[in-house]
Amino acid sequence: MHDELRARVLAGNLAIVDAGLVTLTFGNASGADRAAGVMAIKPSGVSYRELDADAIVLIDLETGEVLAGDLRPSSDAPTHVVLYRRFADLGGIVHTHSPFATAWAQAGRDLPCLGTTHADHFGGSIPVTRALTPDEIRGAYEERTGDAIVEAIEARGGEPLDLPAALVAQHGPFAWGGDVEAAVENAVALEAVASLAHRTLALRPGSTEIDSALRERHFTRKHGPGRYYGQP
Repeated sequence: MHDELRARVLAGNLAIVDAGLVTLTFGNASGADRAAGVMAIKPSGVSYRELDADAIVLIDLETGEVLAGDLRPSSDAPTHVVLYRRFADLGGIVHTHSPFATAWAQAGRDLPCLGTTHADHFGGSIPVTRALTPDEIRGAYEERTGDAIVEAIEARGGEPLDLPAALVAQHGPFAWGGDVEAAVENAVALEAVASLAHRTLALRPGSTEIDSALRERHFTRKHGPGRYYGQP
């Protein structure tokens, strides 16, 4: 059942381990088949060394119910479902606790766009979410986490694929893309620019964000109808 989707999501989960974004089992990748209304995601707490395609859990995007898989889905699955439901262009989501991006999230700070490396991948600074209220934490915590991410992205007024990441306050990063492969790439880029920003501010604490014209030029070289980076 949805063998190709499960295989791609398995590959995405193994890719974030290979990229050094995962410690122990702190992370998960998912992918969506929009036509089928299905999401596939890593099972909760299972070692990546023990994963195979059959272990990947299938979830109905409309109801949130498990459709296939013998294991419990990631505890973050409801957050993924909220994002898929709200943003129709999303086909893959990655959540990690990668060191530098998580440090920015724990500090409750937006990740500023300080240079062209950041601008090549993200159309601006990466927002940090608001803190959840005690009632939200005690209630449907994972769903409210998704709501907070949606609020943070919509407050920027842009398209989610132009700003394909957010930092959940005191928690960690989420990244996404048009498919699971793009989501993995954005998660890797997010950790890289979080590391660069940390080092830049250590060297020059007063560093300011990149000029908007330079930021837009670098972003549009790789994104949108006028992109010309890479091969046709």
